Amino acid sequence: MYQVGDNIVFGSKGICRVEHVGVLEIADMPRNKMYYTLNPYFIKGSKFYTPVDNDKVIMRPVIPKDEAMKLIDDIKNIDSLWVADEKRRESEYKEAMKRCDCRELVKIIKTIYFRKQSRLKDGKKLTTIDTKYFKLAEENFYGELAISLNMDVKAVKEFVRTRVKKLVIE
Repeated sequence: MYQVGDNIVFGSKGICRVEHVGVLEIADMPRNKMYYTLNPYFIKGSKFYTPVDNDKVIMRPVIPKDEAMKLIDDIKNIDSLWVADEKRRESEYKEAMKRCDCRELVKIIKTIYFRKQSRLKDGKKLTTIDTKYFKLAEENFYGELAISLNMDVKAVKEFVRTRVKKLVIE
């Protein structure tokens, strides 16, 4: 069970801080059930309420700083998802997003990045689906790293780019 102050990944909603654990004082809510009150970092003005025993949504702790650094240093070794069939591509992206796993997010980001480079060479633009999932994957990935590394999201993005370039050159 998470404690007040813990930072967690809450499914597709992103990174949240646990603000309260206990019975909700809201009309028509069961008085015998424990809930988390979650405050999302990147959806201002929102709160989420979920049962502590919710097994329908992935809830996990934000990766610790040392794991975040190892992950960044391993980005060059993480394979991309390559699916030739356009219709199947979106389902692959969706499945990877549902796992709420940083490595899966890196796979999506790398796949779409390389796909974009290839399409640009052919004089084509990125598809709407690729654009959508690239944005989602980046928001979730850099958002989690920002909390892990105690940095601003934009700073994390630049930090990762610089570090990956440096590792590739070495």
